[in-house]
Amino acid sequence: MAQKDYYEILGVDKKASADELKSAYRKLAKKYHPDMYSSASDAEKKEAEAKFKEINHAYDVLSDPQKREIYDTYGSEDGAMGGGAGGFGGFSGFGGAHGGQGFSFDMDDIFSSIFSGFGGGRSSQSRANAPQRGSDIRVGLTLTFEEAAFGVQKKINVRRVESCSACNGTGAKDGKAFKTCTNCNGTGRVTQVQRTPFGQFSSTGVCPVCKGRGKVITETCKSCGGQGRVERAREITVNVPAGIDNGQTITYAGEGNGGRNGGERGSLVVEITVKPHKLFRRVGSDLQLEIPVTISEAALGCTLSVPTLKGAQELKLPEGTQSGTVFKLKNCGVKKLRGNDNGDLFVKVIVEVPKNLSREQKDILRKLDAAFESRQFPRKKEYKDKL
Repeated sequence: MAQKDYYEILGVDKKASADELKSAYRKLAKKYHPDMYSSASDAEKKEAEAKFKEINHAYDVLSDPQKREIYDTYGSEDGAMGGGAGGFGGFSGFGGAHGGQGFSFDMDDIFSSIFSGFGGGRSSQSRANAPQRGSDIRVGLTLTFEEAAFGVQKKINVRRVESCSACNGTGAKDGKAFKTCTNCNGTGRVTQVQRTPFGQFSSTGVCPVCKGRGKVITETCKSCGGQGRVERAREITVNVPAGIDNGQTITYAGEGNGGRNGGERGSLVVEITVKPHKLFRRVGSDLQLEIPVTISEAALGCTLSVPTLKGAQELKLPEGTQSGTVFKLKNCGVKKLRGNDNGDLFVKVIVEVPKNLSREQKDILRKLDAAFESRQFPRKKEYKDKL
């Protein structure tokens, strides 16, 4: 991370003001926040998460005046040479002015990478104790065509991580088996001194024993093994709205995995799969249907009984209906998710030509064909005239 151009990451000039940095950070953080990618692919989620962390780290450095000064001077946040932003000449703290005597710096601000074993500074300590949102759970739910069209209530079983009730999520027996961390005396932070070619430096970081909490467990909870969280099976009622379509999702906030340190639960995301129908094809809230008719029905006209999701509807076929003609039955489609309207049903008429005719049937058709005058088949006459 230290070798990357933090100004370029945030898309700002090196002379950008604090307000300009904040504005750029907010726009990018909103764009790449994990909540914006809840329905994205795993690869997209990982890419967005990495970008989100990169943006936060860049802003963390540039928004702090001391960190920014070091970064601008040395080209890296830890003050290492070779960053391309300048040499030691820009920093008078080293060398003759102090005679090589020891300096005391807070490693959160300057040399945090030197003592990596401490896991960071104050921000790391605060993150260790800060509420963390639980992860989301994604489950699939398969519906029949009719269930999706009219809506249905389903019960699904999920396994999710929850806070251990026996220890109130602390991991300690009865939630009370703690003692003050002797490594940091309950502060959650420890200081270590290291000698370098530039003098003596002290670093302050998160206590590696208690992970910044200031206390350690003396006896672990038997129910969760000291984890503070357990996995349990739960039955969730899913209310599927009428008109939901294949590939859509239903999100239930607070029904996912439990958070840490009092953080909110994640969400339960139900991914819908709709089985195809044997007659209807769905396009949005509209339905499409093909109905076969005989030559006689198409030529003479008739009344068809058309199936719909709510029962049969009559459709009057006019005389001379051509194969492929589409008729619309209004409001006979699927209910729209937003509003109370329904889509339409589009009926496509397919004229079936009979096969395997008997000799008698063939004779009848020949006589019928001879009985028609050429004016009744203008396109056929026009075609013959051009031969």
